[in-house]
Amino acid sequence: MNVSRAAVAGALAASTVLLLAGPAAAHVSVQPQGEAAKGGYATVNFKVPNERDDASTVKLEVNFPADHPLASVSPQPVAGWKIEVTRSKLAEPLEVHGKKINEAVSKVTWTADGKGVEPGFFQQFPLSVGQLPEDADQLVFKALQTYSDKEVVRWIEEPAEGGEEPESPAPVLRLTAAAADAHGGAAADGKGTDAEHAKETTASSETAASGSGSDSTARVLGVVGIVIGVAGVAFGVLAGRRRSA
Repeated sequence: MNVSRAAVAGALAASTVLLLAGPAAAHVSVQPQGEAAKGGYATVNFKVPNERDDASTVKLEVNFPADHPLASVSPQPVAGWKIEVTRSKLAEPLEVHGKKINEAVSKVTWTADGKGVEPGFFQQFPLSVGQLPEDADQLVFKALQTYSDKEVVRWIEEPAEGGEEPESPAPVLRLTAAAADAHGGAAADGKGTDAEHAKETTASSETAASGSGSDSTARVLGVVGIVIGVAGVAFGVLAGRRRSA
C-alpha cells in the first residue's frame, strides 16, 4: 500500500511539472532585440512554436496596431519563407522626419516555401520597426498561425492588465522609456534613415539560437518532474522493505 501511494504521489508530481512547463512557451510571442524604446526604432522577433504533433506551421500573419501605425517596417529574409508586406492608407497622416506619411504597414505575412515549422521546432521572424510611439507603453499585434492541415489558430486576445493570461493571447511588445541616445533621438533631428535602422536586423539571426532557451527550460522542467516521480517510487519501495524487515 505504501509503495502504491508513493508511486501515485511521484506520478502526480511529474505530471504537474509537465503541465506547468508545457504552456510556458506555447503561444506566438514578440520580443525586442535589446530594448524597444518609445520614439525609437527596434529589431523585434516574432517567435512561433509548433504546438501540433501531426502538422507543420506553414503561414504566419501579423497584424499591426491601427491606433499606433508604424511607417517603417523592414523584414529580414528567412530561409524557406516568402514575405509579403501589406501597407494601408492612414485615416490621419503621420509626420516622420518632417515629412507627411499617408500610409503605414498594416500586416506582414510569412508563407512557407517548403515544410515550414515542423513538430518539435520553432521559428523566429525578425523585423526592424519604427518609429515607435511615444504615447504608449505597449503595442499589441494580433497574429494568425496556419498549420499544414488547414487549422488556423487566432492569437488575438488582448491581455488585461493585472488579469490572467487569456487562452489565445496576442503578442505584446513592451516599450521602455525613451533614451536620448536611442534611434528615436536620431530620428527626431532628421539624421536617422530607414537603411540605418534596417542594419539592426543583421544581428537578429544570432538571437534565434538563444531563443531556444525558453523551450529548453520547459523540457528540463519536464525531466525534473519525471525524476521526482522515480525518486518517489524508489522511496516507497525502500520504506516497504524496511517495515517488512
